[in-house]
Amino acid sequence: MKYKYSYEPEADVLAITISDKKYDNAIEMGDFIIHVDKNDKAVYIEVLNARQFLRNASATVPSSIRKTILTA
Repeated sequence: MKYKYSYEPEADVLAITISDKKYDNAIEMGDFIIHVDKNDKAVYIEVLNARQFLRNASATVPSSIRKTILTA
């Protein structure tokens, strides 16, 4: 599956869908919430305070995602 992402500007949350599997649990790690399936594999990630994260992110974050969020 190709990753899907969406951005909610009012909440400043970037949501990244990694898999179509249902998630069973969520793990909070700072500004990240990682939703995992029953085998503890990540299926969905939420990045809180996404603008700040992307301002500080390295070149590993695709420019199309950075532009979408930083110009919202």
